[in-house]
Amino acid sequence: MSEQPSAVARYGHGSRIPGWDDAVDLGKDPATVPDPATTPVPAELRAEIEAAMAKYPDFRSATIPALHAAQAVHGWCSPEALEQVACVMRLTPGYVTAVATFYDMFETTPVGRQRVYVCTNISCSLRGGQEMLAAVKEAAGDDPDFNVRGFECLGACDIAPMASVNGEFVGPLELADAAQLIADLREGREVLPEKQLSRRPCADPAAKDTGHE
Repeated sequence: MSEQPSAVARYGHGSRIPGWDDAVDLGKDPATVPDPATTPVPAELRAEIEAAMAKYPDFRSATIPALHAAQAVHGWCSPEALEQVACVMRLTPGYVTAVATFYDMFETTPVGRQRVYVCTNISCSLRGGQEMLAAVKEAAGDDPDFNVRGFECLGACDIAPMASVNGEFVGPLELADAAQLIADLREGREVLPEKQLSRRPCADPAAKDTGHE
């Protein structure tokens, strides 16, 4: 007779994780929404956040686009940026911070302004994504202007291995493209224009016109 698997060890209170049912600290001050009178927000950022909020039945669904807008203004989701988003959306900073720290595309520490995210998920890894990431990092060197890192799936498996360069998807990439990619950014040129996803022909007549030939 085979042995029965042992039961999963549990703590005395019934959970695998200590503290899950601890009482809330009622002595703490309640979370508050930032005061608009003392929280300056750039006018363009405010307008962009409010426009995003107007698109959703539940305005909280606009938190992600609001954070994208704030990150574009500040370069990262700084405490000031999070405070501004919370102020405009009438949410607590804790709520906004929880969203910003959950999603991989938000930077919660200062980073270089040139964002190069190399996909390292399964499709890209099978086609050399890890090697591509190493090559791009080597090409960028220690330049603090570059934020080069791996990213868990950018959703463009058909052009694997690929990367997002300041929001522009490029691929399929070859190791020889790494040096050119970094050089294009340093010189202020379009990055690998022949490999930009937005330049590929599309059969959908309703697709957004990117202005490319």
